[in-house]
Amino acid sequence: MPIFEYVCKECGTRFEKLHKGSTTDECNCPACGSAAVNKAMSTFAAGSASETKCHSGG
Repeated sequence: MPIFEYVCKECGTRFEKLHKGSTTDECNCPACGSAAVNKAMSTFAAGSASETKCHSGG
């Protein structure tokens, strides 16, 4: 399930919303309740439980 980041146009709050399936439901700002939100660029983070680092580039 994809997680999208949003920024509220009214109060500037940045928040995330989990969308089930491929549909993007309407969402409101959790701080002020406004429906005036924009999708924000989000960063992708990947982690590993292993402490082994591979620096070979391949």
